[in-house]
Amino acid sequence: MPIWVDADACPIPVKEILYRAAHRAQVVTTLVANQGLRVPPSPFIKTQQVEKGFDVADHVIAQQVKPGDLVITGDIPLASWVIDAGGEALNPRGEIYTRETIKARLGMRNFMEELRSAGVQTGGPAPFNAADKQRFANALDKWLVKGKLD
Repeated sequence: MPIWVDADACPIPVKEILYRAAHRAQVVTTLVANQGLRVPPSPFIKTQQVEKGFDVADHVIAQQVKPGDLVITGDIPLASWVIDAGGEALNPRGEIYTRETIKARLGMRNFMEELRSAGVQTGGPAPFNAADKQRFANALDKWLVKGKLD
């Protein structure tokens, strides 16, 4: 049950939580990005650098994820691919994507993209904060505990 991280846009506090969790739970955690990453030395923390380009890291993760794997991503289409492949997806703010919620999230994402392409200013996500960090840590811990019970 490895963890895959869509690392290009992953907040630093989330990466730090993942580093500690990978070591503590001895779960292989692979950060995929289109740039080199500095990570702490650990047999459980790996990096995979991919070519620069739109959604390249997403496609690499989607091709490698297996049932039971966890993917950390804020990218809704990637989360959908992961769920379709039998994996689990968690965003950096602690929201677990499920089969029940992903369709609505995709629909909203596509609607907002249409608005932006029509020139409507939609704003961006709220700044990442301490509550987001705590929600993420709690959701990750739940996933890790569940994995030990399975």
